[in-house]
Amino acid sequence: MTLPSVKNIEVKGKRVLVRVDFNVLAESGKIEEIYRIKRTLPTLRLLKGGGAKIIIISHLSSKKGSSLLPVAEYFNKNIKDLSIDFVRGFDWTAIKEQIGEMNEGEIIMLENLRNHEGEEANSGDFAKSLAELGDIYVNEAFSVSHRAHASVVGITKLLPSYAGLLFEEEANVLQSAFKPSHPFLLILGGIKFGSKLGVVDRFLEIADKIFIGGALANGFLAAKGEYIGESPYDKTVDYDKYLANKKIFLPADVKKKSGKIYDVGPKSAELLKSLIKEAKFIVWNGPLGNIEEEGFDEGTKIVARAIVESGVTSIIGGGDTVAVIDNMGLLDKFSFVSTAGGAMLQFLANGTLPGIEALRKNF
Repeated sequence: MTLPSVKNIEVKGKRVLVRVDFNVLAESGKIEEIYRIKRTLPTLRLLKGGGAKIIIISHLSSKKGSSLLPVAEYFNKNIKDLSIDFVRGFDWTAIKEQIGEMNEGEIIMLENLRNHEGEEANSGDFAKSLAELGDIYVNEAFSVSHRAHASVVGITKLLPSYAGLLFEEEANVLQSAFKPSHPFLLILGGIKFGSKLGVVDRFLEIADKIFIGGALANGFLAAKGEYIGESPYDKTVDYDKYLANKKIFLPADVKKKSGKIYDVGPKSAELLKSLIKEAKFIVWNGPLGNIEEEGFDEGTKIVARAIVESGVTSIIGGGDTVAVIDNMGLLDKFSFVSTAGGAMLQFLANGTLPGIEALRKNF
């Protein structure tokens, strides 16, 4: 995929607005997704080394707090070559004054963009206020580029705009799933019914086999006449049309708690191992169990180990899936680990994202 790249621009002395995804806090306020931070560092170091004045912009979802200050503090304690001055609030005059005093290679971070109502509304006025802070815009937040927000789409109409190193890699690697080696196995879990069924629809022609697990499988199992108790599922889906397709595989057994399905069972694990052993290319998004409940992450761990042991080319994504694999110490054993969850699914379903199209129009 050809995109305007940060690799090809002169940034010395320029004010560069970098949209990252530092939505990495736990509800306790502690950093919980170091991987996502680490993957942005090459672009930040490239810009710093080129003499840019770097202005980092990011969001934080409401359940994770209101301030990005802990992220800036994490950088200043642990990534000292990229120390950050944090700016509270959206006093545009004060922000411009601080940027005006920056030296080449210095970095500031603005406060949580979603504290301003203009961000999610893709407000033209908010996009303009952001754009006035910089000379160049770099999108290094592939993982939020499925959202047409001001800092993802609106700003590209006002500044020369480029893809960061990670953004480019995410787009190009995920695009390889449309022309994969065969046999190609797609594994989908988790609970985002709508977005994942869109992926199933697109890949019924491309994939050789599709395993559906996690809460996503509940509706399929119910349509087969199996008892799922109070397990959640989307009742608006016509599951029968999928059940007739021989490419689709479902859990052979499940583990339950209080009548609800919480994980795949041992027979399902063996089925998955056999599917993985046959595959030459695997895309996996979403855990196979309710990993927030103790003892119900085993199916997800079994799949992770099987993929690593097989040595197959693999692309994985989804925050919950990546969290389990990170805790297992296996992240570096997969061919590619995406920082995206919803954006990965939307890209696989549609072949593009609003953030990608915004950069293309600027190219």
